[in-house]
Amino acid sequence: MSFQITQGLFRFDFIDHHAVLGVPVDADSKEIRKRYMLIAKTLHPDSRSTASDEDKQLATEILSKLVNPAYEKLSQDKERAEHAVLLRLKGQQASQQPETIELKSELSRTLAHAPDTEATYKESVKKLAQQQYESLARMQAITGELSELNLIYLTLKVGRGEKPTQPRKTPSAPPTMTRPPSPPPPPKVTPVDQYYRRAEELMNKGNLAQAILELRDALKLEPSNSSCHSLLGEIYLKQNQSTMAKVHINQALKHNPKDPKALEVQKKMEIAAQKAASKAANAGKSGGKSNKKGDDGGITIFGIKIGGKKK
Repeated sequence: MSFQITQGLFRFDFIDHHAVLGVPVDADSKEIRKRYMLIAKTLHPDSRSTASDEDKQLATEILSKLVNPAYEKLSQDKERAEHAVLLRLKGQQASQQPETIELKSELSRTLAHAPDTEATYKESVKKLAQQQYESLARMQAITGELSELNLIYLTLKVGRGEKPTQPRKTPSAPPTMTRPPSPPPPPKVTPVDQYYRRAEELMNKGNLAQAILELRDALKLEPSNSSCHSLLGEIYLKQNQSTMAKVHINQALKHNPKDPKALEVQKKMEIAAQKAASKAANAGKSGGKSNKKGDDGGITIFGIKIGGKKK
């Protein structure tokens, strides 16, 4: 299924990721993460157990084709900064071509004439975001209204800010996106898959603490996911937290006794335990030998030594 949203910034052949997630265009990473977690939980099959198969399929497609790509784009600082630059350019383009702006929603028209732009914008986004994924049938319409709010807000900011750069000549009609005919269906990517992939990347970069947070969030959605437990066990082992590593490896093998990563980490833990035991045994032997060398026979009673070799 393809999603056709033609309002707001989408009208300019631009994917409005902020509108998809229902967050303001100046939202920070924490706000974006919190909103994504809420949407992912709402669209997750476990949360739609009473829904029809058609509804569940639609929720899966919305998550994989719209929500996950939006979060991928806005959760990374560098990509979010680049996206912010594009947003400003779209605001400039719209302010220089007011005839291209078409306001269909009452909230957008109110914002256009509101005395307090910031407050009105934030309140309007919050109001629509609360309704955005309640009804999947209305999701596209509400996302379009959110994008209209973003477009008006950006245009007003340009009007109050610095003089925009010289406008470039644009074609009379906005370019249309060309879509390949009948593309093969993409593999289903769940929110847990996204968390796992990011955690693996963070682990490889040495950011173990952030990787642990990603996996904890994943396990909130799927507590029995063996892959997340096994990767979490591996990370804890890297941190020399053997107790926590053992807990998650046991959980991974409980849910999937053949989990390859869990079995691999378990073997590493056993080897490490054997080495530690061997080291302790060797230390005990050398301590016994040193005590034996200092023993010259005889016994000691009440602090008085009787017998033994004479010096």
